[in-house]
Amino acid sequence: MPRSERSPLLLAGLLAAAGVAHFAAPRQFDHTIPEALPGSPRAWTYGSGAVELALAAGIAARRTRPVAAKAAAAFFVGVFPANVKMAVDWRHRPAPQRNAALARLPLQVPLVLWARGVARGGEGRS
Repeated sequence: MPRSERSPLLLAGLLAAAGVAHFAAPRQFDHTIPEALPGSPRAWTYGSGAVELALAAGIAARRTRPVAAKAAAAFFVGVFPANVKMAVDWRHRPAPQRNAALARLPLQVPLVLWARGVARGGEGRS
């Protein structure tokens, strides 16, 4: 498989794994939902998991890849407040957990760039 085809499929796999995790272990995601959002945290957890699965399917299919990858980039920006909430909430946890939560913050940038690169038909990460 050419390298240019692996990149979108890896991004789709990452989104699919995250989407499944939202359904398999929802409690860990419920705690990251900002209180300012209306409704139950579990609804947001399941909703974001469903969006991740839909994005994964859209990126996996060549025909829908550009629009799905653009939507994924927007999604990565949209979930950033949950990552900030997690980092704030975990600031007093043991160092490994605290560091993992903090590491998620800058990770959003390469994810957005990767999705944008896939949307343009490139390998991403540019």
